[in-house]
Amino acid sequence: MYLNGKVAIVTGSSRGIGRSIALALAQQGADILVNYTKGETEAKAVANEIEALGRKGIIFKADVSIAEEAVNMVAAAMEHFGRLDILVNNAGITRDNLIPRIKDEDWDLVLSVNLKGAFNCIKAAVRPMLKARWGRIINITSVIGVFGNPGQANYAASKAGLIGLTKSVAKEVGSRNITVNAVAPGFISTDMTEGLSEETKKKLLAGIPLGRLGGPEEVASVVAFLAGESGSYITGQVIMVDGGMAM
Repeated sequence: MYLNGKVAIVTGSSRGIGRSIALALAQQGADILVNYTKGETEAKAVANEIEALGRKGIIFKADVSIAEEAVNMVAAAMEHFGRLDILVNNAGITRDNLIPRIKDEDWDLVLSVNLKGAFNCIKAAVRPMLKARWGRIINITSVIGVFGNPGQANYAASKAGLIGLTKSVAKEVGSRNITVNAVAPGFISTDMTEGLSEETKKKLLAGIPLGRLGGPEEVASVVAFLAGESGSYITGQVIMVDGGMAM
């Protein structure tokens, strides 16, 4: 329970990887603000699971791509818990298509949620962290942001941008004992991958040295490590959780 007394915001945490991250941080003693844009029922279920672990969990609806809503979310955490120690930028969307077919609005939407959303949250959350002279910011990027993928130019650009944002902010705030890192999952078993055909899954597995998809909890455990004192001398890094895909 090395996060006792800490407070975390996990964006997009009503399901999938975000849910696993919220629960992993709660298991280590943190109180959690569960952020969602859709799926209030699922968000409440996650908050209930957090409460069952003996921690405090609240839900907050916010579209992180809108700066005012990100500011309001951080304010809600500060008002309810009195502090904010950990920010996990997990919220993300895809609008996949080949370059000639990507609509302008789909490019803008993906960049707005995945990259600007993280910027909005960091800008709001870093203020109380700077004041406290302690903080952990963990951005969930993707291996796609490292080596690209056909049909995902918008997603890859947003996730690559998130890596640049991670490194720049890490250099800005390191002197205040705030670490900023990125975790880059490969193909993880979530609702999104469940819909893939067996043929597609076989092709994916052929490119993964460990020969299997990852679990959300395997991403969450890395985030929980970075959030604690054991990760206190790690900043500006991109940690792959991908079964060896990006070697």
